[in-house]
Amino acid sequence: MLDAKVLSEYLDFAVQAAEAAGRIALEYFPGPHRPCPEIATKADDSPVTIADRQAEEKLRELIRREFPGHGIFGEEFGREKPDSEFVWIIDPIDGTKSFVRGVPLYGVLIALEYRKECVVGVIHHPSLGETVRAAKGLGCFWNDRRVTVSSIDDPKKAMFLCTNGASFHKKNPELLSALLDRVTFWRGWSDCYGYTLVATGRAEVMLDPAMAPWDCAALKPILEEAGGTFTNWEGEATIHGTDAMGTNGRMYDFMMDLMRRHRRAL
Repeated sequence: MLDAKVLSEYLDFAVQAAEAAGRIALEYFPGPHRPCPEIATKADDSPVTIADRQAEEKLRELIRREFPGHGIFGEEFGREKPDSEFVWIIDPIDGTKSFVRGVPLYGVLIALEYRKECVVGVIHHPSLGETVRAAKGLGCFWNDRRVTVSSIDDPKKAMFLCTNGASFHKKNPELLSALLDRVTFWRGWSDCYGYTLVATGRAEVMLDPAMAPWDCAALKPILEEAGGTFTNWEGEATIHGTDAMGTNGRMYDFMMDLMRRHRRAL
């Protein structure tokens, strides 16, 4: 296993790289005096912009320069050196659908996988000035403050978040109905921002009905180092699921009980 000093150095690099990519994204972020960049549609019908591509190019440039032997796996440009024991997994703009509408909840995601285990994770929200970072065994930090998940264990007092309620309903309407019947606070603060809220104790459960490894890799070490859980909807602690759930740990059994009862459509 990597020692704390080495992990800390990798984490510092990841934060600096995420901030550099975030500055590029901010240059294109729509606002009162800046129009939305041109949007293209990828094969999976998801949007992509010049900001996504330039930000990922920047991340790749920095990784290649600092760690030429390391692999890279990114949303926009695929894999490099996939057999390396070190692989950086990157998403230059997580939440492009929010980004192109001028909603500031998007983020830059960067993670380091060492021998198939995610040991470093960073979520950087350029428009909010928030960065959440973690490395295995070193804790989780929100900007410069160490943070942990909340202690709420009552579903009626917990905040539940979901990226896309329509996709959730299509995936498993029975599960969604059962969940909504049992909770009080349900919000749509989406994509990586929802996991930021769970890791920093401002929400208790975040659900995503559709995910890819670059969406998940940074989230797992962050949630775990904050004292929470990151799994797929089957309860597996993996970044390779087709869905994802982050919890404060205290709400995990409640969610898994619902998942088991309504597994038919999973």
